[in-house]
Amino acid sequence: MSRVDSPHETGSDVHLVLSPAGPRRAAVATALREAVRTGRLAPGTRLPPYRSLAVDLGVARNTVADAYAELVAEGWLTARQGSGTRVAERVAAKAQRVPRRARGSESGAVHDLRQGQPDATSFPRAAWAAAVRRAMTGAPHDAFGPGDPQGRPELRRALAEYLGRARGVCASPEQIVVCAGFAHGLRLLFGGGVLPGPLAVEPYGLPFHRVILTDAAVRTIPLGLDARGARTDQLATHPDTSSRHGARAVLLTAAHQFPTGGPLHAARRAAAVDWARSRGGVVLEDDYDGEFRYDREPVGAVQGLDPDHVVYLGSVSKSLSPALRLGWLVLPPHLVDGVLAAKGLREAWTGVTDQLALAEFIESGQYDKHVRRMRQRYRARRNQLVAALAEHAPHITVTGVAAGLHAVLSLPPGTEAATVKAATRRGVALDGLADFRHPDAPEPHRDGLVVGYATPPEHRYRPALDALCRALPPLPDA
Repeated sequence: MSRVDSPHETGSDVHLVLSPAGPRRAAVATALREAVRTGRLAPGTRLPPYRSLAVDLGVARNTVADAYAELVAEGWLTARQGSGTRVAERVAAKAQRVPRRARGSESGAVHDLRQGQPDATSFPRAAWAAAVRRAMTGAPHDAFGPGDPQGRPELRRALAEYLGRARGVCASPEQIVVCAGFAHGLRLLFGGGVLPGPLAVEPYGLPFHRVILTDAAVRTIPLGLDARGARTDQLATHPDTSSRHGARAVLLTAAHQFPTGGPLHAARRAAAVDWARSRGGVVLEDDYDGEFRYDREPVGAVQGLDPDHVVYLGSVSKSLSPALRLGWLVLPPHLVDGVLAAKGLREAWTGVTDQLALAEFIESGQYDKHVRRMRQRYRARRNQLVAALAEHAPHITVTGVAAGLHAVLSLPPGTEAATVKAATRRGVALDGLADFRHPDAPEPHRDGLVVGYATPPEHRYRPALDALCRALPPLPDA
């Protein structure tokens, strides 16, 4: 491996393996030629000075100089005074590049209407960069030491204030554990043995969450669902949740049931908390998009009803970006030590820079500003979807649109699979409602589409809606 030996010797590190046979100049030239041909050395890459590479390879300086000269003559490299020796731009076509991996069902799709993704083009780059600069400037030296698995105190303080103010969560910084998102939190709680199974769940939810629980040997028990949300009133009577050895925890998307939409009714919230108290158990509250509401009053967190029996889980995956990998658990005090033990002393930590930046982003008011801006944008997107359906498919009912980043389109019985295929043929990536149904859900499945309206860039959104409407089934008598 070549090294930069002085401030005046600049160039990229290059790993070369020389053939033990033959002249050294030819071996160096062959190794360099192969590195360029295979794409390991990209066009424009600046190579190390002769002396640096010669020291690393254990050969004479003139050997490297002659090899460079040979490859310059052949067109593999270029050499200019003051610019050093670089891989020639015109050999890019010879490089064997690894193809980019297609993203699942998006492969071949022109329009991405899948749920669960925010508008990536709206990430507040300038405000976030400014928050990073301020956070790094003011960070204490211990921020760059071994750290704390609970998360930076600056972020936990900022989250305690924000969640209390905006979501009605009752928490001190000591009750908060920073994690990498909801799925990570679920793994800590169940994969780490903090909570035992089985777990009562809603009849619709994300399949990969069930996979996490299955991997942790946790059986899930689906409740019923109606217009008031999950049938938490069944917890006290269901044989798998009321018996001595039954479930002692229930997972709910109380602010906006995923994916069918709608908040959990107040009586159902109270029923869940009362059941947890009587069982000595907990309610797990997944507040995945609680900031985004449009046509209703804000719905506070269930956690505020009983902080000792509710675990509140949140993240910035919908509000900012899933790429940040930042989430949090607000825990009853008696669960904090168990979660920290499951997290470990040096594993599964979120980067300090992002934690400090998020704390600064919240405390400066930029997070609230961004959420308000995105709330307006997503409301407009939602309105466009509803208007397009009213114009082109008035027989299709749309629900779950008072909040969140997706809507559910109700379909005639037996048409869901065919409609998803028709959408795929038109270049539209979306999900059928059946993809989210628990295999043991008590009620019959109702056909529908889960349509995310946050992801497409502005200039592609209207064409995406047009393609979606053309894929929908016509009126039965049409």
